[in-house]
Amino acid sequence: MTAVKSKSMLAAWISLISNALLTVIKLLVGFLFNSQVLIADGVHNAGDLMASAAALGSMRISSRPADEDHPYGHGKAEVIGAAIVAIILALASVYIGYHGVAALFEPPHLDVHWITLAAAFVSLVWKQWLYVYTMRVGKEAGSKGLIATANDHLADVYASIAACLGIGLGMLGAWLDMPLLGYGDPVAGIIVAILVLKLAFEMGREAVDILMEKAVHEEKLEAFREIVAAIPEVKRIDRLRAREHGHYILVDVRVSVPAELTIQQGHDVSRHLKTTIMQRHADVGEVLVHLNPWYPDGADEP
Repeated sequence: MTAVKSKSMLAAWISLISNALLTVIKLLVGFLFNSQVLIADGVHNAGDLMASAAALGSMRISSRPADEDHPYGHGKAEVIGAAIVAIILALASVYIGYHGVAALFEPPHLDVHWITLAAAFVSLVWKQWLYVYTMRVGKEAGSKGLIATANDHLADVYASIAACLGIGLGMLGAWLDMPLLGYGDPVAGIIVAILVLKLAFEMGREAVDILMEKAVHEEKLEAFREIVAAIPEVKRIDRLRAREHGHYILVDVRVSVPAELTIQQGHDVSRHLKTTIMQRHADVGEVLVHLNPWYPDGADEP
């Protein structure tokens, strides 16, 4: 296992263990001090625990080498894991939003304890660090599963901010004898639910695009095209396609080369083209090259 892959797995395990600990802390403090916002955040964190487990499992599968049943490798396992995380985030947003709206029709909750605020603040700091750390490792490894986990941590940062705000307003309302401040918690929760739902939609759309074999961005294709055109033997680029396959890219290129080249010379051109692309773009996992004959008089034109 490479050093980058080892760092990715370590980050995934840290996320899983952190979510387990935070779930226990939030639910325990929430029930002990009757904090509905912290209980809701704890249930949300339980969903994150499942998301982290799904991401970790998909990363382990994606690291397997190609086999007879999966000749292109198992890279899309991470995309499936990211889609699962997006679904869990969407369900969590509905859960948070529902309880936020329901709380608006109940008397404001002002009986709050400073320990609940401390628990929410610890979660906020912890999740912010996890987001920065996991996103950095995920981008370094090009891991869709790890980036999805990082976005999940970001959603938790939003939720923890709402929890801190709601609990803080509740404490302030009790101190100033202003019951209306107790509604700050559900209002903040509704806003967070919208932000989390937007994040889930963006993650889900990206996962679907990859599973549907959507082409990479035009800037990336143009970079590949420049490399291919710079090969002296390449007289024309007939077709160039590229798609993401989890944490790596598959490139499919069809070029025309002088018809008088021998099979060995054509093989050398193909190998040179493939090696050059993969050396300059570490995220490319495979390059498929097809050679067409080229004639100076244009007889090869379709």
